[in-house]
Amino acid sequence: MTEAPTVRVQRLMPAPPDEVFDEWLDPESLKEWMCPHPTRVVDVQLDARVGGIVRFDVDHVGEQVLITGQFLEIDRPQLLRFTWSTSNWADPTIVSVVEVTFAPAGDDETLMSIEHTQLPPTEFQNFHSGWTLTFDQLAATIRR
Repeated sequence: MTEAPTVRVQRLMPAPPDEVFDEWLDPESLKEWMCPHPTRVVDVQLDARVGGIVRFDVDHVGEQVLITGQFLEIDRPQLLRFTWSTSNWADPTIVSVVEVTFAPAGDDETLMSIEHTQLPPTEFQNFHSGWTLTFDQLAATIRR
């Protein structure tokens, strides 16, 4: 049996932790930066409480994809943990876990780190490059 890979990505964000954290809970903002373009999030549903839902309706270059999850931990402005399942995985019943941390860094900056665990082994490269591009898009959104 192949061990589930873990994706780890870090990025310095041009805003303090509370502002960066809040971007993760703002449905309109998430539509701008979540998922690496040209993939687009067309609808977001969030219930930002432990046990609440996370749902992204995504247009992946013409393919409709549903990303669903549930908040496991919310500690503003330091930590978000939620589950993540994607309808276009070979086994869409797999549940992975996303943990995002936000640490103060320098003047009004944040070191944002993600650890995405329990991914299907075939998805490591897609998610490593995907989260890297998504972080770039979030940084660009914050700069506006």
